[in-house]
Amino acid sequence: MLGNNPFGACLPTFGSCADRYCLSGYGGGGTTMEEMLDLSLKVEGLDGLELVGNWHVNDENIRDVAKMFDDRGLKICMLVPDLWTQAKWGKGSLAAPDTPTRQAAVDEVRKVMDWAAELDCPYVDVWPGQDGFDYCFQADYIAAWDWLREGLEACAGHNDKVRVLVEYKLKEPRTHLFVNSAAKTLLLLDGLDNVGVLLDIGHALAAGENVAEATALLDQAGKLDYLHLNDNYRSWDDDMMVGAVHLVEYLELVYWLRRIDYKGWLTLDIFPYREDGVSAATQCYQWMESLFQAVQRVGMDKIGETIRGAEACAAVRLVREALTA
Repeated sequence: MLGNNPFGACLPTFGSCADRYCLSGYGGGGTTMEEMLDLSLKVEGLDGLELVGNWHVNDENIRDVAKMFDDRGLKICMLVPDLWTQAKWGKGSLAAPDTPTRQAAVDEVRKVMDWAAELDCPYVDVWPGQDGFDYCFQADYIAAWDWLREGLEACAGHNDKVRVLVEYKLKEPRTHLFVNSAAKTLLLLDGLDNVGVLLDIGHALAAGENVAEATALLDQAGKLDYLHLNDNYRSWDDDMMVGAVHLVEYLELVYWLRRIDYKGWLTLDIFPYREDGVSAATQCYQWMESLFQAVQRVGMDKIGETIRGAEACAAVRLVREALTA
């Protein structure tokens, strides 16, 4: 446990981690769900795993999946409807320009919500990765926004045991995604019940956001439900290990997680293509644990006092003391 937070990982962390250049993956991970689950048990502090609907769970294997997790004492922390890997979503899912495709997307989310309820999983993550555009004059921005809201509203009330979360991202697979920042996500969700936000740290970085500010903003609106942890160089969603690049931003994030008393999942969304997945996940856990300890060592009161003082030199000194003590 990290503070008061359960610690999770996306299942592909322990798989082959193929990329578009090496479709078979670089080796070292599990090839079956059982193998990946067994590898995950080697990670310190791991409480649960995140699965993708139809990739990892379906109507035929759902009871087998439940038993695999029960036997290993693991929770299923999230189910993700696959709204991006199939050709039918090529022009969009919830915001597709044709009505049948939009309805198919709603049906897919509802189906995964029912699976989540059966698996005692409280969340589904709606990542509208194909809902966007690549060229000017390719999208009706007003209609697309209305379709997104209508689709989310149609899903939100489907199963009261499961909360719908929206994950934003700047780009990819489209060059522009409609839901691409914390502020726009809050605008989209304004007035929608049973819909929250999954904040992916790497997506916030790539969007040019300060992750602590995004965290505070989403929490203030009552919409912060879940975090994906990873890192990147801001130009792309590299899904690197925690703290590999933006260590200071992660330190500030941990302070704000404690300040807002966040108790939700901290789940790794990393792709250790050439690294050992167990080792990579373990490094992430240990960095997060070290950052929580650093904040505790410096003290919430002192950090708060430094923030109120708004002096840059004092802020930089605090960071140095936190990371070198």
